[in-house]
Amino acid sequence: MTLTKTFIHQHKTLFLVAVITAVFSSCVPQEKMLFLKEAKMQSEVLSENYVNDRSVNYKLQPGDNLYIRALNVLDEKNASMFNGDNSNRTVTSDAGVYLQSYNVDENGCIEMPLVGVVEVKNLTVEEAKDKLQTAINQYISGTTLIVKLSNFNITLTGEVHKPGMYKVYQSQINIFEALSMAGNVTTFAKNDEVKIIRQTDDGSEIVLVNIGQADILSSPYYYLKPNDIIYVEPLKIKQWGFSTFPYSTVISIVTLGITLFTLIKKK
Repeated sequence: MTLTKTFIHQHKTLFLVAVITAVFSSCVPQEKMLFLKEAKMQSEVLSENYVNDRSVNYKLQPGDNLYIRALNVLDEKNASMFNGDNSNRTVTSDAGVYLQSYNVDENGCIEMPLVGVVEVKNLTVEEAKDKLQTAINQYISGTTLIVKLSNFNITLTGEVHKPGMYKVYQSQINIFEALSMAGNVTTFAKNDEVKIIRQTDDGSEIVLVNIGQADILSSPYYYLKPNDIIYVEPLKIKQWGFSTFPYSTVISIVTLGITLFTLIKKK
C-alpha cells in the first residue's frame, strides 16, 4: 500500500511539473509585449522629455524621384513646361505622381526644360526647392514651386499584422507610426530585436533597436528614412508552428491538469 501511494505521489508531482512547464513555456512574457518600458516620469508633472532631432535631414540621392509642379497665374502656359510628363493630366495615383516626377540620375542631377541640369544630390528637399526656385526665376518670374519627394516608401515585415510596403505622404515618420500602418506588432513580436535595414552610400546598414525601451525616443533611428525596411523578429515560441498565440490550448492543458489532479487526489 505504501509503495502504491509513493508511486501515485511521484506521478502527481511529475504531472504537475509537466503542466507548469507547458504553461510557462507557452506564455509570452508580458515584458516582451510592452512598449516604452522604464520610461522615467517626474512625479510632479507625470512626464519626461526624450531629446530627439526632429529636423527633416534626408539628403537626396541618385534614384530618388522629385515631384515638381510650377504654378504661375500670369503665365500658366510657360510654367506648365516644368511640370514633367503628362502635365495636363490630373494626378490620381502613385503611378501618375511617378510619371510627373524628375528622376535624380547617377550623378545626382535632374534635368529641367530651359533650366537644364541641376545638381540636387545631398540636398534636403527644401534646399533643392530653393535651388530650383532660384534657377527658374531667371526665366519666368512670379513662379511658385511645389517640390515633394515622391518615393518615400517604407517596408514592414516579420511579426506585424499587415506586412508590406507603405507610401508615406508626409515629410517624416517615426517607427511607432510606421508599425501602426501595418496594424502594429503581433503577440509573437520580439520587441527588443527590431531590425532597421537602411540604404547608405556604401551599401546596406542593419541596425538593431529595442522598441520596448523608452530610450528609443532619443535614438537617431526613431525617425525613419525613405526606403527603410523594418523587420520585427519573432519569439522562439513561433517555431512551434502556431499562427496565433494558443490561449485555448494553454487553458485546456491547465483545465485537464486540474481535473486529473483532482481525480488522483480522490483515489
